[in-house]
Amino acid sequence: MAKISNRFWFQLHGWFSLPVWIIFCFVCLTGTISVLSHEITWLTNNNARATNPENLVEKPTAELISIVQKAYPSAKITTVMTFEPYLVNAVIFTDKDKPYAIAYVNQYTGDIQSINEGLIFTDFMRSLHGWLLFPWHGSYSVGYYLVCAMAIVMLGALVTGLIIYKNFWRAFTQPKLRFTQGKKTLLADLHRLAGVWSIWFLMLMSLTGLWYLVQAILWHADYDIEPHAPIAQVSQLPLNTVESAAKLAINGIPRPNYTLDNAVEIAKQQFPDFHTTYVMLPEHNRDTFKVYGSGDFIFYDQYSYGLVINPWTGAIESERAPDKMTLLQTLSHIADPLHYGTIGGIWTKIIWFIFGMILTGMSITGFLMWGSRTIKASKTEQVTIHHKKITAQEIQ
Repeated sequence: MAKISNRFWFQLHGWFSLPVWIIFCFVCLTGTISVLSHEITWLTNNNARATNPENLVEKPTAELISIVQKAYPSAKITTVMTFEPYLVNAVIFTDKDKPYAIAYVNQYTGDIQSINEGLIFTDFMRSLHGWLLFPWHGSYSVGYYLVCAMAIVMLGALVTGLIIYKNFWRAFTQPKLRFTQGKKTLLADLHRLAGVWSIWFLMLMSLTGLWYLVQAILWHADYDIEPHAPIAQVSQLPLNTVESAAKLAINGIPRPNYTLDNAVEIAKQQFPDFHTTYVMLPEHNRDTFKVYGSGDFIFYDQYSYGLVINPWTGAIESERAPDKMTLLQTLSHIADPLHYGTIGGIWTKIIWFIFGMILTGMSITGFLMWGSRTIKASKTEQVTIHHKKITAQEIQ
């Protein structure tokens, strides 16, 4: 019975990986590259580097916006994104000859180092890893479902692998790599050793991947994990007041009482350790300032703190903070740091990158082992059939 049971688990372990081997390996590889996509951008693109030889103080977001606005007077600036200190800020805008453009602005010197009108490397790798560049149909993508389903494959391969590998914990204290007993033995040792040392990583990738699958289902069902940002009331606009003439800009558009600097200051007063990472400007008169950032909770992403601020009254219309989140919101904001290894900066990113390469290598060694066994089994079967034919001829 034990022999049959081991064979069953071994076959199940293989089937968890082999039917989707190419997709699984591709998802692992693109995810590994995505972990260091910002650092790769820094290495390969001089314009993305926020050089600061004079140790200047970082300029406020509003000043960076004014710099881009001065360079492109007719531009409509929508968003400002902040990344690692060694990367420039991204000011996103549209213009009459630019449907979508990203200005790389050095937050220390104020220089516009380049204008990018296409898909940047980081977004490309995250999209390739996240949904294989499959098109989105409203609130869902087949590619996103396909990638998320790899979490089930990974979890199944982990569980069955531990069942097959008896006393696997010995690999922590007595690692075994046999270099002199042939390629098959070496591949098996590498596969098992990498699997045991990657248990924590496999479990983490599986659990976060399963959450992404749940999140995809919620999106598809039009369930909003985060509430929609409120808009200003019509009565709050100065269109029908005595002061309206003084509040109108030269182009006839009402000027709000509160600026972006005011909104950022309100956010910093609300959250003592607040660091701005994502700012959305009002798109119309009733729209609001959306200021998001990171705080003192390292396991939450860079958008876990945030305020929606009314530009006319300065009132906080909605607030986002870890201690006020629902369970689903919490899962939504801790998944990415755990999945991409951003919880500890560059050092945890390197650790995640190394184990991502190990995971990619495991999928390759597993396939090679399966291929070797399949070829051997096929040859054995052909030899057996040949012998049976010879025996039958001799009997006749």
